[in-house]
Amino acid sequence: MVVGLFNDSFDPILDGVGVCVRNYAHWMKSWGSSPVVITPSVPNYEDHNEFSVLRFRSVQLPAMAPYRAGLPGLDPEFLRRVYNIEFDLVHAHCPFVSGSVALKIARKRGIPIVATFHSKYREDLRKALYFEKTADLALSYIIRFYEAADYVWVPNEATARTLRDYGYEGSLEIMPNGADLPVPTPAEYASYREAGRRYLDVDGGTFVFLFIGQHRWEKNVRLIIDAMKALSERSVRYRMVFGGSGYAEKEMKKLVSRYRIEESVSFLGAIVEREEIKRLYAAADLFLFPSMYDTVGLVVREAAAFGLPSVLTVRSSAAEGIVDGENGFLTENSVDRFVEKLGEIMGSEAARRRAGEGARETIYVSWEHVVRRVEGRYRSIIEEFRDFGGHRHEARSLPDQ
Repeated sequence: MVVGLFNDSFDPILDGVGVCVRNYAHWMKSWGSSPVVITPSVPNYEDHNEFSVLRFRSVQLPAMAPYRAGLPGLDPEFLRRVYNIEFDLVHAHCPFVSGSVALKIARKRGIPIVATFHSKYREDLRKALYFEKTADLALSYIIRFYEAADYVWVPNEATARTLRDYGYEGSLEIMPNGADLPVPTPAEYASYREAGRRYLDVDGGTFVFLFIGQHRWEKNVRLIIDAMKALSERSVRYRMVFGGSGYAEKEMKKLVSRYRIEESVSFLGAIVEREEIKRLYAAADLFLFPSMYDTVGLVVREAAAFGLPSVLTVRSSAAEGIVDGENGFLTENSVDRFVEKLGEIMGSEAARRRAGEGARETIYVSWEHVVRRVEGRYRSIIEEFRDFGGHRHEARSLPDQ
């Protein structure tokens, strides 16, 4: 089975969707399929994967660093190569440049296209395009893209509601995301925790908060920094660790400096090595993910592998499936409530242990398990599409961009 996995971000640009694509490709390749990742090029970066990666020309997006804008139409060698691949199915993980290429290939070859809706694009569009009307036009293009796809997937019910809110009225399937960190044994966990606390240079009496993800204001990271300021004013002993990078990183550091809490807040930059991430999850006492932007927090599931409970905001998509105190913690989206909640959690090791164990039992799922389901669904889609005679939908193409 030859499957094209199309996305506008991939290594070394790390985000949740890129992690999803990487795990799809890794596990499918390990079981004998032939996945091909199609994504923009990144200067001075070479791929060294067990699966194929085909890249097209791109340029930097200043307003959306580190993301890049793909230019496949100006890359004839890429077009020649990609149109010569005998795909059985193509899967678009974003509706933009790479997704448009996937749709054109599907129509040209008469094969099915699956499209996953991963992100809340409205917020990104309004930030990048400045004018609300322009963003709304771009959003209507996105909806037409999903309407043109043969099968549309979402990772959870909350994301499905977002897509419906944008105006999509077609059929949907829920295909969850997973985590690529295995649950450690007690001995492994103890080793990782010791190494992680040593790396962070914290003693046993210091409470460690952790955030891993892109440093963007949309992730609600200001709420975290404001809460840390409040804890410092109460003379609480803690270390806040930010792992990742993004356009807001410099401004976040300036805010921390202005609040004079630099001694308690650390910025580690982009973390590529998975062993380092394991040490951080083990070293932390609480994972903070108050984002109202994300549809699914893959990092929350990664933390769950280590029995690390997360704090999320109520009514956020990422909080779907979280029961306060049972498999995580929920708070209102305000500094006062957030600080109050953190104080309660810090004061009860038993509550943290219970929520961490509940997270590992109820929200952790491995990518291996997820991709087994994905691959089986791909095969049934290919058969179903053939049964339809290659005409699953009347709307078969996307208007020119």
